[in-house]
This record gives sequence, C-alpha cells and structure tokens, in this order.
Amino acid sequence: MSGLTRGCAAIVGVAESDLGAVAALMSPLDLMAQGIARALDDCGLTLKDVDGLFCATTQARTSAMSLAEYLRLPDAYTDSTIVGGSSFEVHVAHAQAAIAAGLCTVAVVAYGSTQRTVGRRAASAREYNPYETPFKPFLPATAYAMAASRHMHEFGTTREQLAEVAVAARQWAQLNPAAWEKKPLTVADVLGARMVSYPLTVRDCCLVTDGGGAVIVTSAERAKSLKKAPVYVLGCGQSITHASISSMPDLTHTGAIRSGAEAYKMAGLAAKDIDVLALYDAFTINTILFLEDLGFCAKGEGGPFVAGGRIVPGGSLAVNTNGGGLSYCHPGMYGLFLLIEATRQLRGECGERQVKDAKTALAHGNGGVLSAQATVILGTEAAL
Repeated sequence: MSGLTRGCAAIVGVAESDLGAVAALMSPLDLMAQGIARALDDCGLTLKDVDGLFCATTQARTSAMSLAEYLRLPDAYTDSTIVGGSSFEVHVAHAQAAIAAGLCTVAVVAYGSTQRTVGRRAASAREYNPYETPFKPFLPATAYAMAASRHMHEFGTTREQLAEVAVAARQWAQLNPAAWEKKPLTVADVLGARMVSYPLTVRDCCLVTDGGGAVIVTSAERAKSLKKAPVYVLGCGQSITHASISSMPDLTHTGAIRSGAEAYKMAGLAAKDIDVLALYDAFTINTILFLEDLGFCAKGEGGPFVAGGRIVPGGSLAVNTNGGGLSYCHPGMYGLFLLIEATRQLRGECGERQVKDAKTALAHGNGGVLSAQATVILGTEAAL
C-alpha cells in the first residue's frame, strides 16, 4: 500500500447489526444490510451514494455477488477477499486503493454471521487437511493452544498471565451496553473453567455469537462534508505466513510483525504514538502475541506486560475497550468490530469506556489460525 497517500481516505460511518442471538430466519445478508443501513444513517449518506461493496462471510460462497443482488446495486465495484477474521482490515486497504484509483467513491465494508443460531459447524464447514485432520484436532482452539504452549515453554508465560487478558476484556465489557457477557470474572474463574485445549479453558476462548455490521469509507475530501468528524486511514499493512498451523514458521512470531511495520511506516507513527488498541482476541494468547509483535513490549514479555492491571480500564494502555471477542461479541470473523470500536473511540462516542483525548487507534485483524494478519492505523484530524 506504499503508493497511497497517508490519510487519503476516511471512515465516515460505522454500525453493528443486531448482535448476540438474532431473530429466527435472519440470514448473514440480512445482517449485512442491517449494518449498512445503520452505518449509512450514521454518516448521513444513503444507499444511492454507495458504489463499492467489500464483504466476506463463511456462510456465502459468493458474498459480494449476493450482496449486490440483495441491495440492488448491479454496477457497484465489488471485492470479496476472504482471509478469515482479518478480511475487513484488508478490505479497508483495498477500499482506500479503489477510491484513490477512481473505481468507486463510497465503499461499504460489511459482514454478517448467524453462527450461534444455526450452529458453528453449519456456519463454517472445515476443509479436510491431509496433514492435520487425521490427528483430529479441535480447531481452531487446538491451534491457538499450540501457540500458547510454545510461548509458555520458550518464555515462561503462565496460565495466570493468559487469564489476565480475559479478566481485562471482561472489565471493559462491563462498561459496554452492547456486550454479550458482563458477569464478573477473576483469574481463578478463568483457570477453573472447563478445559478446551490445554492450556486454554473456555474462558480463554472467544464467545460464539451472531452478528454483523458495516463500515463506510470515502475520500478524505468528501468525508469533510458529512455528518460526523472523519476518522482518517493513516496506515495499512498485511501479511500471510501460512494457512495451516502445522506450517506456521514460528509459533511465537506472527505476521503482525510485518503488517504492523508496514502500517507504522505508512502512517509515520510508532507503537508509542497509539492511544487505543483494538486487537483480535479470539483467544487470550492472541493479545499477548500481538502486543509483542506490534511493538508494545519485547518478544517474550507479553505475559508480564498484561499482568498487574496494565490493560484493564484505568490502566496505562487501552486494549480492546469494547470487551473484545472474549466478552463483547464474536460472530466467527471479528475483524470488522475492531474497526467499529476504533472509530467510535476516535469520535469520542464510547461513554464510560471512552479513552480521553484519543487521537490515534490501531485495529489489528487476525485470520485463520494466526495465519493472515492485517493492521490498520486510524487517526483524527489532529493526527494528520
């Protein structure tokens, strides 16, 4: 994305669809459309303004084609790149490029999933892998458990430190009216919960919910005339290191090292300049890995870094302020919700969980089994 100008595009509208357990017979496309309608209302645009559709879901093989039909936008520019939960950070980069190239002027990035109501297996059938399937892994949990176990072995990370991530997410969720899970949670609760795949208990694992939403992206010039203050796209980066966990080059080093470096370079910023972090926390080990790989602490120091209240509300670093995939929602592919929360934080719309004077935010998406990493750095006008 090095050919793009920093801040040439902006997010101008964001919204979730219904979350949690949605009404019977709602489809992923219904949830996409619901999120799009709400996001357009958020920025004062209408469906007639939309000429770019970017979307992904595991429940539709041709999601962009289906969404164009659903919305009756046959001439829209479309992109249905799917690399798991980081697809939507990739879509923001692609939308920025498409707008700069004149391929579209108002781009919608959308997602929808009914995995809770239809069942996870029906929502996302897993492909046969001749190198892994015969061993009967419980995916994706087994894959992330391998990364967690290796991190513990190499760096002395403890189960208690992993649990601190879940506890912090729950404390943030208690400040978010839209969060699915708000019951008090302690480190002891996490450690004592049902084991899923050692060392991860069910409380180390993300929620299973329905949900969706949309993000509206347009040019920086057009953004200035819309309903709310623009949130500028300052930097983007991507990296795919593998597809199967058995092919991951190093279980303790993710592609976030490269995607983050690319995004920082484009944005002209460093980790120390980021006010709000939205990290894809499908499992507690994710947050620790991404804090390290995105430069917020050294490799191997993620466990001690999250201990002692550093990432809880009132701590020194604002991480997953909506409650994350661990406590807010996780409809299968969570990356879109990172962008929604980062945008709202920069617009000062987060109520009790608002980070004071936030000017920059980093949304980091993760796809597959630590496979596809994508980083987007956003900023207010003050950060330009």
